[in-house]
Amino acid sequence: MAFRITYSMLNADMAQVHQEFDAALTKVRAVFGADYPSWIAGRPVRSGNYLDDRNPADTRQQLAKFHKISKQDIDTAFSAARKAQAAWGDTPWKERVRLINKAADLISERRMELSAIMALEVGKNRLESLGDVEESADLLRYYGKSWEESDGFVRPLGKLSPNENTRSVLRPFGVFVVISPFNFPLALAAGMTSAALLGGNSVILKPSQDAPWCAQKLYECYRDAGIPEGVFQLIYGTGSELGDALTTHPECDGIAFTGSKEVGMRIYHHFSKDYVKPCLMELGGKNPTFVCETADIDMATDGCMRSAFGLTGQKCSALSRVYVHASRIDEFLTQLVEKSRKIRVGDPTDKDVYMGPLINARAVDKYLGAVAQGKKDGRILLGGEDLRKSPGFEHGHFVAPTIIQAPATSSVFEEEFFAPVLAVDTFTDLSATIARANKVPYGLTAGIFTGKKEEISLFMDRIQAGVLYANRRTGATTGAWPGVQAFCGWKGSGSTGKGGCGPYYASQFACEQSRTIME
Repeated sequence: MAFRITYSMLNADMAQVHQEFDAALTKVRAVFGADYPSWIAGRPVRSGNYLDDRNPADTRQQLAKFHKISKQDIDTAFSAARKAQAAWGDTPWKERVRLINKAADLISERRMELSAIMALEVGKNRLESLGDVEESADLLRYYGKSWEESDGFVRPLGKLSPNENTRSVLRPFGVFVVISPFNFPLALAAGMTSAALLGGNSVILKPSQDAPWCAQKLYECYRDAGIPEGVFQLIYGTGSELGDALTTHPECDGIAFTGSKEVGMRIYHHFSKDYVKPCLMELGGKNPTFVCETADIDMATDGCMRSAFGLTGQKCSALSRVYVHASRIDEFLTQLVEKSRKIRVGDPTDKDVYMGPLINARAVDKYLGAVAQGKKDGRILLGGEDLRKSPGFEHGHFVAPTIIQAPATSSVFEEEFFAPVLAVDTFTDLSATIARANKVPYGLTAGIFTGKKEEISLFMDRIQAGVLYANRRTGATTGAWPGVQAFCGWKGSGSTGKGGCGPYYASQFACEQSRTIME
């Protein structure tokens, strides 16, 4: 394949991609039903107590089984992590970068297999699955590059006397627990774990119970790249079974978590006891876009549709609310509904499908609650159906892309649904509407479509969000890429003010030490 797949691609010759993807699907389907162990200190742990990994597009298909660990195994994992970290932390940073880059190359080499697994496991369409895998490799390379460009984050400091030699260095925290979500099952797991590993920490990864297979493949890439035993460990289990045991363990020195605000805040408040420990979190969003009077409506509706309904709305950056200038609302809604109605919903491994299933039945229930609220407060312009009741969709978690027109005071403008639900209302005063949009507790991504530079400036100076886009047809609020858009959550969307994909992220996984030597 002569080009890379990113989330911002609109046009490319995909014939070869589809051919290679189909071959990978055949290979992956041939191993359905296999069981995989947890990995502690480089050794397989088989409990006989399984996570049952099923295809959300057809829950009759068992993809694989994964051995869950017990709480007693957690102590073993932390002991192994502590022991392995001592040598890993003393490993020269250039060697750590070399190994992480080797893992990135393995991800790239295996991208078709990884993408096929992802499409089956979490319901991403082909392009989004390929984009996730490409992003994973680029995250490893980008974070490694940040260590190279900073010369290992060693900085000479000033002198108070001629014989004083001072410098600032970054040292590992120790043992990091990484808890990754289902929606970017490789990219987010790879990004958080690689940054921690580059900092000299050992890592225990607990992936989402809905995406264990992708995590298994990440483990294999790290192992085959030469990451030492015990430095990276992979354990399977549910959050309710393992979450507190991991995040309150006395040997846990840091946490990286991506997931819901509710769970993240609970982890945050219970983590630090004797002293404050690093807790890096990305916690979702309720992302707005503003379509102004001078907007290109064709561009705006393309961008809004892609960001609202890509990955079935299951992105923390997904567009969920749109404020449209009153003079353009009819034109905007006509085009948006027309384009969204053409979205093909179905098995995401089919090459013409854009929107696959939701991840599980709980997600469908939340979607149906959003639809009910939309009907109460406004009107459904498109969608609102539980497609599981329709022929051909009975065995998956399928719903319809949904557009709701409602007043901005409705809760559909405030609650994160993590589903393909887009709320639309009108405005006349951009400044006042930005102020209204800022009242929600989230602050992740936001977009604007306008022909006026002064409105772009107003938006970027006033909106309370970390990732901003103006006039972006490929995605009004989505599509961040390593080294291109830092992905930083403000307010309830993040914990540190420094985002993944950006220049300050990797350094957060190490603590500063000032060293003064009198010569």
